[in-house]
Amino acid sequence: MLELRDVHAYYGKSHVLHGVQFSVGTGEIVALLGRNGSGRSTTVKTIMGLVHGTGEVNWQGQPLLGLPAFEIAHRGIGYVPENRDIFPTLTVHQNLLLGQKSARRKGSWGFDDMYGMFPRLKERQHTEAGVLSGGEQQMLTLCRTLMGDPELIMIDEPTEGLAPKIVELVAEYLRELKRRGIGVLLVEQKLTIALEVADRCLVMGHGQIVFEGTPARLRADATIRKEWLEV
Repeated sequence: MLELRDVHAYYGKSHVLHGVQFSVGTGEIVALLGRNGSGRSTTVKTIMGLVHGTGEVNWQGQPLLGLPAFEIAHRGIGYVPENRDIFPTLTVHQNLLLGQKSARRKGSWGFDDMYGMFPRLKERQHTEAGVLSGGEQQMLTLCRTLMGDPELIMIDEPTEGLAPKIVELVAEYLRELKRRGIGVLLVEQKLTIALEVADRCLVMGHGQIVFEGTPARLRADATIRKEWLEV
């Protein structure tokens, strides 16, 4: 579904990604792991058209590099940024409404789905998003992206700073996406949730993929964990 081949990316003269290659299939959860500065967020921003890249990024056989971010989103890729980017003066319900790809076409996901997954959002649907807790804002961002009816979602650090109970809600959200056949590229620093929900794990270091395998293989590879993940 999504395939990267020999992708390089730059911030000015700084060469950040060095020949990144991987794929994400339909209904597959792929965890992209690594320390801060390893290139994980740059990878998803390059896919989304927010950072200039070279090489090949193909979505369902069609090239994406060079397209604006809104066009990439319309083609079926959702993006949940690390900073959440909610609309603080709009209500929860209005934020979700803005996430819809088209008000005239009913998508695969609706308000009932969102409020069913996260009942707390239903309780606060008429509350301005800016006064929500960090966990509630994360739920809202995840749901707003789904309202756009994507076939693949890229999620950057969804559990950062969240309480354990909210982390488990995020994990269940990811499992629901998989059950419905949506691909997920999950950028994470924490091994726990990645090993719990992912089908495959990728480890990045210095802008390259240094490991690819199952969660079981990563658990068993103490050398990779020590060199590229553990602090």
